[in-house]
Amino acid sequence: MERLKMLIQKSTDTLKNDGLKTLIKKIINYIKKCRNIERKSGLDKQFLDVLFINGCFLPHPSRYRVSHQREQLLAGGMLSDEIFYEDVSLNLIRNYRVFIFFRCPITDTIRDFIKLAKQHNKTVIFDIDDLVIDTKYTDSIKYLKTLSPEEKANYDSGVNRMKETLCMCDSAITTTERLAKELKNYVPEVYINRNTASNRMVELSNNAVYSRDILPFKDIKLAKNKKEQKEIILAQKKFESQNTIKVGYFSGSITHNDDFTMILPVINRIMKENSNVELHIIGELDIPNELQPFNDRVIANPFVDWQRLPELIASVDINIAPVEQSVFNEAKSENKWVEASLVKVVTVASNVGAMKKMISHGETGFLCSNNEEWYEALTKLINNSDYRKQIAENAYKYTYKNCITTYTAHHFTKYIRSKMKPNIAFVLPSVQTSGGVLVVLKHCLILKEAGFDVLIINEGFENKNLQYEGKEILCFSKHEVAIHGSFDKCVATLWATLDFLLLYPHIREKYYIVQNFETNFYEDGEYFKLKANSTYCDNHDIKYITISKWCEEWLKSDYEKECKFAPNGINLSRFTSVERDFTRKKIRILVEGNSDDYYKNVDESFKIIDKLDKNKFEIWYMSYQGKPKEFYYVDKFLHRVPNEKVADVYKQCHILIKSSILESFSYPPLEMMATGGISIVAPNEGNIEYLVHKENCLLYEQGNIDMAVEFINQVCEDMVLRENLIKNGLETAKSRDWENIKQEVLELYTT
Repeated sequence: MERLKMLIQKSTDTLKNDGLKTLIKKIINYIKKCRNIERKSGLDKQFLDVLFINGCFLPHPSRYRVSHQREQLLAGGMLSDEIFYEDVSLNLIRNYRVFIFFRCPITDTIRDFIKLAKQHNKTVIFDIDDLVIDTKYTDSIKYLKTLSPEEKANYDSGVNRMKETLCMCDSAITTTERLAKELKNYVPEVYINRNTASNRMVELSNNAVYSRDILPFKDIKLAKNKKEQKEIILAQKKFESQNTIKVGYFSGSITHNDDFTMILPVINRIMKENSNVELHIIGELDIPNELQPFNDRVIANPFVDWQRLPELIASVDINIAPVEQSVFNEAKSENKWVEASLVKVVTVASNVGAMKKMISHGETGFLCSNNEEWYEALTKLINNSDYRKQIAENAYKYTYKNCITTYTAHHFTKYIRSKMKPNIAFVLPSVQTSGGVLVVLKHCLILKEAGFDVLIINEGFENKNLQYEGKEILCFSKHEVAIHGSFDKCVATLWATLDFLLLYPHIREKYYIVQNFETNFYEDGEYFKLKANSTYCDNHDIKYITISKWCEEWLKSDYEKECKFAPNGINLSRFTSVERDFTRKKIRILVEGNSDDYYKNVDESFKIIDKLDKNKFEIWYMSYQGKPKEFYYVDKFLHRVPNEKVADVYKQCHILIKSSILESFSYPPLEMMATGGISIVAPNEGNIEYLVHKENCLLYEQGNIDMAVEFINQVCEDMVLRENLIKNGLETAKSRDWENIKQEVLELYTT
């Protein structure tokens, strides 16, 4: 209902301010947007570099500042998409690196969107092609003085809402030098990307020139078919009937009445002195009474579709672009000169703003500062067709090289790339909780805090953002999202994820975080054993990194890979110390690990449990994946405990038994020590990095069940040993606090 009221109000305002024709155009444009809603709802199914958020109902500005700039990016090798601002949703933030808001008024959704985008280190840019960002500028528009107080208040509200969006953005893109100067009062940086003609505009302009200048002189005998014969005959008749000089004024909106009135005395004089001059007006303009004597030579045409415009401009001999001197008008672009130049029609313009900047007087057009200069320029061009054509040809050559999307693409694309925050993507085989996944999530938070635009690409099917330590990490499933955007850095996290890095072309730096010797994840005879091992061979453009000293060593000694190392850490704000009562009737023992993975060796832990006195011990088993086997003795099974509650499980247990055969970096013993508990562990390459027997833990010989049972009983009975293990365990955990080592983690990816 609220949206319907808003649409009715906008329609009423447009009808009053811009007339019925403009209202009809806006309605048609809005219907087109509505028809695109289904396609727009698929924007979260792709990953691209740039999303344009269009806040303008009018098709002409949107075409230049959204469609044409998208075309520039495409010509520069960067993919983008667009959406109307009323259709924006927060979930789109994960799918793009840069958001460009064109003439976008603030709404609650837009405000929340920009705030959230900045939290995720996305780039947010405002684009504007007119000074409709502050009432101190728009109050100078004479036409607005004709509005009622209510209409003016509505207009000013839109302007102020535009300003709020602008001020929330990191920088701005605009069309002219004067606009850039004014915008710097609102944002710290402004980039000028002038309006450019699209590929289609150039094609239509070339066709218009061909029909005007080539077809009339083409031998009808060389026509390819009957259709071309008719075109040649029609062009010849049109050419033969040309005995007038046509001056064209392509007015645009009704707000240009004052611009035309400024040179009305000159037009009157020209029409009186040159009976062969016609004035062609295209667009909304109140024909002045002073031109009534020349009614038969004043041809007025309504607005036309932009695809017909090149043909109409090509039909005149001289294009005029008068503009009153004002800050608002100085900010306007040189579109009229570009569009005329592309069809080789000479332009006479006011010596103001962008026209002054772009036109070289007497070479690519004419600049006039007063009525006498207007009269002289028009008279000279009316009387000298060769001079007229030469200036038009010069303008064509200049605009073709400097004012179309294709040849201006490089610098604009380069600028957008320069504004992108450094991004990094981690490719995970699954986002289900595991020690390796938790390491990646912590690295993500450290990088995000350092200013990186961080993304997780999930090779599983979960297609939603992740929460870790109370913060959001952007994530999508590779099965649900088509990936076409660019990555500054991309990180493989398991041997199977390396294929994405090797096959996807838009990655600058490729990393492989090795957390284990994954070859041994598989038993002899398995095909995947060979595939996993291959990821440590060759791959010369891959940078190997690790959180395990053991992995660093074997990568170098066995595979000749240089590998950067940073220690693994623990969040001591969550894993806090809790004093245990070893005098209670039952001591609680925790077994942790996936029973489905042979290298976790959970079976051995329960063989140890089997030999314990069940009257003295209570057994808890925590697993992310596998469930208890038939022979496991378990008092309490904890399955898929949310990560934020894992620390509470450790705090409630006295002793951890960990029997893994293979670990890169074994977290559970460290987590138990951090909470003030005791770890009894079978040593492997992934835990001896920080475990020391009888100092911060008890290490039993792998497979020696009786030794492990003896250690459990000993630690329950020997208070001195117990207190020593707890004290040193807390010191070990303190040395691994993430806050102390996060700089080393950053350096894995930045040096």
